[in-house]
Amino acid sequence: MQPLSGIRIVDLTNLLPGPLATLMLAEAGAEVIKIERPGGDDLRRYAPNWQGTGAAFSLLNRGKTIRTLDLKTREGVRALHQLLEDSDVLVEQFRPNTMEKLGFGFDSVSSLNPRLIYCSISGYGQQGPRAGEAGHDLNYISSTGLLSLQPGPPDRPVIPPALIADIAGGSFPAVINILLALRQRDRTGTGCHLDIAMSDAMFTFAWRALSGYWATGAMARSGQRELTGSAARYRLYPAKDGGIIACAAIEEHFWQRFVALIGLGEALADDSRDPDATIEAVAAILASRGASEWEPLFAEADCCVTIVRSLEEALGDPHFIARGLFARRVGGAAGGTLPALPVPIDPQFREPAGTG
Repeated sequence: MQPLSGIRIVDLTNLLPGPLATLMLAEAGAEVIKIERPGGDDLRRYAPNWQGTGAAFSLLNRGKTIRTLDLKTREGVRALHQLLEDSDVLVEQFRPNTMEKLGFGFDSVSSLNPRLIYCSISGYGQQGPRAGEAGHDLNYISSTGLLSLQPGPPDRPVIPPALIADIAGGSFPAVINILLALRQRDRTGTGCHLDIAMSDAMFTFAWRALSGYWATGAMARSGQRELTGSAARYRLYPAKDGGIIACAAIEEHFWQRFVALIGLGEALADDSRDPDATIEAVAAILASRGASEWEPLFAEADCCVTIVRSLEEALGDPHFIARGLFARRVGGAAGGTLPALPVPIDPQFREPAGTG
Protein backbone atom coordinates (compact mmCIF):
# COMPACT_ATOMS: atom_id res chain seq x y z
CA MET A 1 0.00 0.00 0.00
CA GLN A 2 1.24 3.47 -0.87
CA PRO A 3 1.62 6.17 1.80
CA LEU A 4 -1.34 8.24 0.57
CA SER A 5 -3.68 5.40 -0.34
CA GLY A 6 -7.17 6.29 0.89
CA ILE A 7 -6.54 10.05 0.75
CA ARG A 8 -8.89 11.92 -1.59
CA ILE A 9 -7.81 15.27 -3.01
CA VAL A 10 -10.03 17.71 -4.87
CA ASP A 11 -7.93 19.74 -7.28
CA LEU A 12 -9.33 23.12 -8.37
CA THR A 13 -6.08 24.33 -9.95
CA ASN A 14 -4.82 24.84 -13.47
CA LEU A 15 -1.59 25.48 -15.41
CA LEU A 16 1.50 24.44 -13.39
CA PRO A 17 1.81 25.01 -9.60
CA GLY A 18 -1.27 23.19 -8.33
CA PRO A 19 -1.38 20.44 -10.95
CA LEU A 20 2.27 19.53 -10.32
CA ALA A 21 1.64 19.43 -6.57
CA THR A 22 -1.34 17.11 -6.93
CA LEU A 23 0.56 14.99 -9.48
CA MET A 24 3.21 14.28 -6.85
CA LEU A 25 0.53 13.40 -4.30
CA ALA A 26 -1.17 11.14 -6.85
CA GLU A 27 2.15 9.39 -7.49
CA ALA A 28 2.28 8.63 -3.76
CA GLY A 29 -1.13 6.95 -3.92
CA ALA A 30 -3.68 9.72 -3.35
CA GLU A 31 -6.92 9.77 -5.31
CA VAL A 32 -6.93 13.12 -7.11
CA ILE A 33 -10.15 14.44 -8.64
CA LYS A 34 -9.32 17.34 -10.90
CA ILE A 35 -12.21 19.75 -11.40
CA GLU A 36 -12.17 21.70 -14.64
CA ARG A 37 -14.44 24.56 -15.59
CA PRO A 38 -16.36 24.31 -18.87
CA GLY A 39 -13.74 24.71 -21.58
CA GLY A 40 -11.10 23.02 -19.47
CA ASP A 41 -7.71 23.88 -18.02
CA ASP A 42 -5.86 26.54 -20.04
CA LEU A 43 -2.94 24.14 -20.39
CA ARG A 44 -5.05 21.91 -22.63
CA ARG A 45 -4.64 24.54 -25.36
CA TYR A 46 -0.86 24.95 -25.03
CA ALA A 47 1.19 23.63 -27.94
CA PRO A 48 2.21 21.05 -28.82
CA ASN A 49 -1.05 19.18 -29.07
CA TRP A 50 -0.82 15.46 -28.37
CA GLN A 51 -3.73 13.12 -29.05
CA GLY A 52 -6.33 15.83 -28.68
CA THR A 53 -4.96 17.88 -25.82
CA GLY A 54 -1.84 19.79 -24.77
CA ALA A 55 1.13 17.50 -24.16
CA ALA A 56 2.07 19.45 -21.02
CA PHE A 57 -1.47 18.99 -19.66
CA SER A 58 -1.12 15.23 -20.15
CA LEU A 59 2.18 15.11 -18.27
CA LEU A 60 0.92 17.15 -15.30
CA ASN A 61 -2.40 15.34 -14.89
CA ARG A 62 -1.36 11.73 -15.18
CA GLY A 63 -3.31 9.40 -12.91
CA LYS A 64 -6.06 11.90 -12.00
CA THR A 65 -9.81 11.62 -12.43
CA ILE A 66 -11.07 14.56 -14.49
CA ARG A 67 -14.51 16.10 -13.91
CA THR A 68 -16.07 19.20 -15.43
CA LEU A 69 -18.14 21.38 -13.09
CA ASP A 70 -19.58 24.84 -13.61
CA LEU A 71 -19.42 26.41 -10.17
CA LYS A 72 -21.68 29.21 -11.32
CA THR A 73 -24.61 26.76 -11.51
CA ARG A 74 -26.57 25.03 -8.73
CA GLU A 75 -25.69 21.65 -10.12
CA GLY A 76 -21.98 22.42 -10.09
CA VAL A 77 -22.09 23.81 -6.55
CA ARG A 78 -24.05 20.81 -5.31
CA ALA A 79 -21.64 18.36 -6.93
CA LEU A 80 -18.61 20.06 -5.39
CA HIS A 81 -20.28 20.12 -1.97
CA GLN A 82 -20.82 16.39 -2.19
CA LEU A 83 -17.21 15.79 -3.14
CA LEU A 84 -15.84 17.93 -0.33
CA GLU A 85 -17.98 16.22 2.31
CA ASP A 86 -15.93 13.07 1.83
CA SER A 87 -12.51 14.44 0.84
CA ASP A 88 -9.29 14.99 2.75
CA VAL A 89 -7.65 17.85 0.87
CA LEU A 90 -8.81 20.73 -1.31
CA VAL A 91 -6.20 22.53 -3.43
CA GLU A 92 -7.24 25.80 -5.07
CA GLN A 93 -5.30 28.32 -7.09
CA PHE A 94 -7.70 31.23 -7.58
CA ARG A 95 -6.96 34.81 -6.64
CA PRO A 96 -7.68 35.54 -2.96
CA ASN A 97 -11.39 35.90 -2.11
CA THR A 98 -12.52 34.15 -5.31
CA MET A 99 -13.46 30.98 -3.46
CA GLU A 100 -15.43 33.03 -0.93
CA LYS A 101 -17.43 34.58 -3.77
CA LEU A 102 -18.19 31.11 -5.11
CA GLY A 103 -19.40 30.03 -1.68
CA PHE A 104 -16.43 27.77 -0.99
CA GLY A 105 -14.26 29.87 1.33
CA PHE A 106 -12.38 28.13 4.11
CA ASP A 107 -14.94 28.90 6.82
CA SER A 108 -17.82 27.55 4.73
CA VAL A 109 -15.97 24.43 3.64
CA SER A 110 -14.56 23.65 7.08
CA SER A 111 -18.05 23.80 8.58
CA LEU A 112 -19.07 21.26 5.94
CA ASN A 113 -16.05 19.04 6.61
CA PRO A 114 -13.95 19.98 9.68
CA ARG A 115 -11.28 17.42 8.76
CA LEU A 116 -10.61 18.97 5.36
CA ILE A 117 -7.17 20.43 4.66
CA TYR A 118 -7.69 23.51 2.52
CA CYS A 119 -4.62 24.55 0.52
CA SER A 120 -4.61 27.91 -1.28
CA ILE A 121 -1.82 28.63 -3.77
CA SER A 122 -1.41 32.21 -4.95
CA GLY A 123 1.28 34.64 -6.01
CA TYR A 124 1.46 36.88 -2.95
CA GLY A 125 -0.65 35.05 -0.38
CA GLN A 126 -4.15 35.46 0.98
CA GLN A 127 -3.42 38.66 2.94
CA GLY A 128 -1.19 41.70 2.49
CA PRO A 129 -1.04 44.80 0.28
CA ARG A 130 -0.15 42.77 -2.84
CA ALA A 131 -2.51 39.85 -2.26
CA GLY A 132 -4.83 40.74 -5.15
CA GLU A 133 -2.07 41.55 -7.62
CA ALA A 134 -1.85 39.53 -10.85
CA GLY A 135 1.45 37.90 -11.66
CA HIS A 136 3.43 35.02 -13.09
CA ASP A 137 6.75 33.39 -12.27
CA LEU A 138 8.89 36.17 -13.73
CA ASN A 139 6.97 38.77 -11.69
CA TYR A 140 7.50 36.86 -8.45
CA ILE A 141 11.25 36.38 -8.88
CA SER A 142 11.64 40.02 -9.92
CA SER A 143 9.51 41.60 -7.19
CA THR A 144 11.32 39.66 -4.44
CA GLY A 145 14.79 40.71 -5.59
CA LEU A 146 15.89 37.20 -6.54
CA LEU A 147 16.27 37.98 -10.23
CA SER A 148 18.41 41.05 -9.47
CA LEU A 149 21.20 38.82 -8.16
CA GLN A 150 22.02 37.70 -11.71
CA PRO A 151 19.76 38.86 -14.55
CA GLY A 152 22.54 38.65 -17.15
CA PRO A 153 24.19 41.59 -18.95
CA PRO A 154 22.17 44.83 -18.71
CA ASP A 155 21.86 45.03 -22.48
CA ARG A 156 20.90 41.34 -22.79
CA PRO A 157 18.91 40.35 -19.68
CA VAL A 158 18.29 36.62 -19.39
CA ILE A 159 15.09 34.85 -18.36
CA PRO A 160 15.95 31.83 -16.15
CA PRO A 161 15.19 28.46 -17.78
CA ALA A 162 13.21 27.21 -14.78
CA LEU A 163 9.89 28.43 -13.35
CA ILE A 164 11.37 28.83 -9.89
CA ALA A 165 8.40 30.50 -8.20
CA ASP A 166 5.78 28.20 -9.72
CA ILE A 167 7.53 24.98 -8.76
CA ALA A 168 9.82 25.80 -5.82
CA GLY A 169 7.49 28.46 -4.41
CA GLY A 170 4.15 26.86 -5.26
CA SER A 171 4.18 23.13 -6.01
CA PHE A 172 6.84 21.96 -3.55
CA PRO A 173 5.69 24.03 -0.54
CA ALA A 174 2.12 22.90 -1.21
CA VAL A 175 3.14 19.24 -1.08
CA ILE A 176 5.28 19.73 2.03
CA ASN A 177 2.59 21.61 3.93
CA ILE A 178 -0.23 19.26 2.87
CA LEU A 179 1.78 16.34 4.25
CA LEU A 180 2.47 18.26 7.47
CA ALA A 181 -1.22 19.12 7.75
CA LEU A 182 -2.20 15.48 7.28
CA ARG A 183 0.18 14.54 10.08
CA GLN A 184 -1.26 17.26 12.31
CA ARG A 185 -4.78 16.09 11.53
CA ASP A 186 -3.81 12.60 12.69
CA ARG A 187 -3.18 14.15 16.10
CA THR A 188 -5.94 16.77 16.32
CA GLY A 189 -8.70 15.38 14.11
CA THR A 190 -9.21 18.73 12.37
CA GLY A 191 -8.04 20.28 9.13
CA CYS A 192 -6.57 23.73 8.52
CA HIS A 193 -6.07 26.43 5.91
CA LEU A 194 -2.67 26.49 4.18
CA ASP A 195 -1.65 29.81 2.64
CA ILE A 196 1.01 29.08 0.01
CA ALA A 197 2.42 32.28 -1.53
CA MET A 198 4.74 31.58 -4.44
CA SER A 199 6.69 34.79 -3.80
CA ASP A 200 7.48 33.93 -0.16
CA ALA A 201 9.90 31.11 -0.93
CA MET A 202 11.91 33.31 -3.30
CA PHE A 203 13.56 34.86 -0.25
CA THR A 204 14.65 31.36 0.75
CA PHE A 205 16.51 31.11 -2.55
CA ALA A 206 18.30 34.37 -1.77
CA TRP A 207 19.83 32.76 1.34
CA ARG A 208 23.44 33.57 0.45
CA ALA A 209 22.83 37.21 -0.38
CA LEU A 210 20.63 37.65 2.70
CA SER A 211 23.21 36.15 5.04
CA GLY A 212 25.80 38.63 3.79
CA TYR A 213 23.45 41.58 3.94
CA TRP A 214 22.10 40.87 7.41
CA ALA A 215 25.59 40.22 8.78
CA THR A 216 27.40 43.19 7.22
CA GLY A 217 24.75 45.64 6.02
CA ALA A 218 26.16 45.47 2.48
CA MET A 219 23.90 44.05 -0.20
CA ALA A 220 25.51 42.31 -3.16
CA ARG A 221 24.49 43.55 -6.58
CA SER A 222 24.15 41.64 -9.82
CA GLY A 223 26.95 39.12 -10.24
CA GLN A 224 28.82 40.21 -7.11
CA ARG A 225 28.45 37.00 -5.10
CA GLU A 226 30.60 33.94 -5.62
CA LEU A 227 27.58 31.85 -6.67
CA THR A 228 26.26 34.43 -9.11
CA GLY A 229 29.31 35.18 -11.24
CA SER A 230 32.06 36.89 -9.26
CA ALA A 231 34.21 33.81 -8.63
CA ALA A 232 36.44 31.97 -11.09
CA ARG A 233 35.56 28.77 -9.25
CA TYR A 234 31.84 28.97 -9.98
CA ARG A 235 31.32 30.12 -13.52
CA LEU A 236 30.37 29.20 -17.07
CA TYR A 237 33.21 29.26 -19.59
CA PRO A 238 32.91 29.01 -23.40
CA ALA A 239 34.99 26.32 -25.10
CA LYS A 240 36.60 26.46 -28.54
CA ASP A 241 33.89 24.37 -30.23
CA GLY A 242 30.98 26.45 -28.96
CA GLY A 243 30.33 24.21 -25.97
CA ILE A 244 30.06 25.58 -22.46
CA ILE A 245 32.00 24.38 -19.44
CA ALA A 246 30.32 24.55 -16.02
CA CYS A 247 32.97 25.03 -13.36
CA ALA A 248 31.81 24.55 -9.76
CA ALA A 249 35.16 23.79 -8.12
CA ILE A 250 34.30 25.75 -4.99
CA GLU A 251 36.17 23.76 -2.34
CA GLU A 252 39.93 24.22 -2.28
CA HIS A 253 40.79 20.59 -3.05
CA PHE A 254 38.55 20.60 -6.11
CA TRP A 255 39.97 23.95 -7.22
CA GLN A 256 43.54 22.72 -6.87
CA ARG A 257 42.77 19.66 -9.00
CA PHE A 258 41.18 21.89 -11.62
CA VAL A 259 43.96 24.47 -11.85
CA ALA A 260 46.58 21.70 -11.95
CA LEU A 261 44.73 20.04 -14.81
CA ILE A 262 44.48 23.18 -16.93
CA GLY A 263 48.01 24.37 -16.06
CA LEU A 264 47.08 27.64 -14.41
CA GLY A 265 50.10 29.37 -12.90
CA GLU A 266 50.58 29.47 -9.14
CA ALA A 267 50.03 33.21 -8.83
CA LEU A 268 46.72 33.11 -10.68
CA ALA A 269 45.63 29.93 -8.92
CA ASP A 270 45.32 32.06 -5.78
CA ASP A 271 42.08 33.61 -6.93
CA SER A 272 41.86 35.88 -3.89
CA ARG A 273 44.65 38.14 -5.20
CA ASP A 274 43.04 39.34 -8.42
CA PRO A 275 39.77 37.49 -9.12
CA ASP A 276 39.22 39.17 -12.49
CA ALA A 277 42.70 38.21 -13.69
CA THR A 278 42.11 34.60 -12.67
CA ILE A 279 38.76 34.52 -14.46
CA GLU A 280 40.35 35.94 -17.61
CA ALA A 281 43.21 33.42 -17.54
CA VAL A 282 40.94 30.43 -16.94
CA ALA A 283 38.63 31.58 -19.72
CA ALA A 284 41.53 31.83 -22.17
CA ILE A 285 42.81 28.35 -21.33
CA LEU A 286 39.39 26.69 -21.57
CA ALA A 287 38.69 28.46 -24.86
CA SER A 288 41.80 26.89 -26.37
CA ARG A 289 40.17 23.44 -26.65
CA GLY A 290 36.76 22.06 -27.45
CA ALA A 291 34.37 20.91 -24.74
CA SER A 292 34.59 17.36 -26.05
CA GLU A 293 38.38 17.45 -25.53
CA TRP A 294 38.07 18.77 -21.99
CA GLU A 295 35.27 16.44 -20.89
CA PRO A 296 37.27 13.20 -20.30
CA LEU A 297 39.99 15.16 -18.53
CA PHE A 298 37.51 16.75 -16.12
CA ALA A 299 35.86 13.39 -15.50
CA GLU A 300 39.20 11.82 -14.64
CA ALA A 301 40.13 14.70 -12.32
CA ASP A 302 36.76 14.52 -10.51
CA CYS A 303 36.87 18.25 -9.80
CA CYS A 304 33.23 19.39 -10.06
CA VAL A 305 33.57 20.57 -13.66
CA THR A 306 31.15 19.35 -16.32
CA ILE A 307 29.96 20.16 -19.82
CA VAL A 308 26.61 21.87 -20.32
CA ARG A 309 24.39 19.29 -22.00
CA SER A 310 21.33 19.90 -24.09
CA LEU A 311 18.11 18.54 -22.62
CA GLU A 312 17.97 16.02 -25.46
CA GLU A 313 21.46 14.79 -24.59
CA ALA A 314 20.58 14.55 -20.90
CA LEU A 315 17.55 12.37 -21.69
CA GLY A 316 19.94 9.84 -23.20
CA ASP A 317 22.40 9.87 -20.30
CA PRO A 318 22.82 6.23 -19.11
CA HIS A 319 22.86 7.42 -15.49
CA PHE A 320 19.39 8.98 -15.57
CA ILE A 321 18.02 6.09 -17.59
CA ALA A 322 19.44 3.59 -15.09
CA ARG A 323 17.69 5.45 -12.26
CA GLY A 324 14.36 4.84 -13.98
CA LEU A 325 13.46 8.50 -14.37
CA PHE A 326 11.70 7.93 -17.69
CA ALA A 327 10.30 4.43 -17.12
CA ARG A 328 6.71 5.50 -16.43
CA ARG A 329 4.33 6.36 -19.25
CA VAL A 330 1.33 8.61 -19.81
CA GLY A 331 -1.52 7.10 -21.81
CA GLY A 332 -3.25 9.23 -24.44
CA ALA A 333 -6.86 9.25 -25.61
CA ALA A 334 -5.92 7.61 -28.91
CA GLY A 335 -3.86 4.87 -27.30
CA GLY A 336 -0.41 6.41 -27.63
CA THR A 337 1.98 6.96 -24.76
CA LEU A 338 4.57 9.51 -23.66
CA PRO A 339 7.21 9.25 -20.95
CA ALA A 340 5.72 10.48 -17.68
CA LEU A 341 7.10 13.63 -16.10
CA PRO A 342 9.81 12.71 -13.55
CA VAL A 343 8.81 13.85 -10.05
CA PRO A 344 10.88 13.75 -6.83
CA ILE A 345 8.92 10.98 -5.12
CA ASP A 346 10.99 8.04 -3.91
CA PRO A 347 10.22 4.91 -5.99
CA GLN A 348 9.32 2.92 -2.86
CA PHE A 349 6.29 5.18 -2.37
CA ARG A 350 5.03 4.80 -5.95
CA GLU A 351 3.36 2.06 -7.93
CA PRO A 352 5.62 -0.01 -10.21
CA ALA A 353 6.50 1.74 -13.44
CA GLY A 354 3.77 1.46 -16.03
CA THR A 355 1.25 3.46 -18.00
CA GLY A 356 -1.35 5.67 -16.30
